[in-house]
Order: sequence, then C-alpha cells, then structure tokens
Amino acid sequence: MRLDKWLWAARFYKTRSLATEEISKGRVQVNQLEAKPARDIKTGDTVAMRQGPIIRTVVVHGLSQQRGSAPVAQQLYEETAESMRMREAATEQRRMNPEPASSIEHGRPTKRDRRSLEKAQNKNWGDRWSASVEP
Repeated sequence: MRLDKWLWAARFYKTRSLATEEISKGRVQVNQLEAKPARDIKTGDTVAMRQGPIIRTVVVHGLSQQRGSAPVAQQLYEETAESMRMREAATEQRRMNPEPASSIEHGRPTKRDRRSLEKAQNKNWGDRWSASVEP
C-alpha cells in the first residue's frame, strides 16, 4: 500500500495531497529512511512523522484502502511509548512556557481606542499649549 494513502486513511492528514506534500518535504520517514509518497508500506513498518514541533513515531498494524472513522483509523497503528512521552513532554513545555505572542489579545487600536487614548493623555495637560510651566 502507498505511504500517502495510508497516512490519509489513518487520519494523520486531512487530504492525500497534504500527505504527499509533507512526505515530499522530508517530514516523514519509514524505518528511519527518507520516504517518497509512492513507497510501499506493510505491517510492522515504523513511520516517523513531524507535525509542527512534535515528532510522532508509530508502528503500522493494519492497512486500509479507504478512510474510515477515527476509532477504525486508530486500529491501523500503535504509537510508540517513547513518542507518547515526547509528545506529553512537549505539551507540558508549551503549557509551562506559552508563546509570548499568544498573550497579545488585540492588534492595533481601533480609531475609537486611539481617540480615547489621546483624550486621556490630553486630559492631564489641560488647555495649555506647551509643556512648560506658566509663570
């Protein structure tokens, strides 16, 4: 069975073309070797794939020509214990040290926000036209 078809059927990628693209970029290995989308896989093969910052390693237990439901797809593979440990550690790391950019709730201020900021800044100065103290 083709590798790209199996990755699609096992629900690792939403479409076959996405699976093919990821394999072509070198993000998927079979038995620790670079793979091509048309590579044949069989039960017992080890497939390592990088999905974002996480590397998942699974052992192929079954082959399917069609994409089924998630419970059926999960029977096609078994994730290795080391892969699960690494994934949980990465999740914990992300939880403990969140990305600084994700804390920004809003982007640029709207026109209304800008006007209220200017009003608040000008309120402190009063009606004076300069920052110097009047004699």
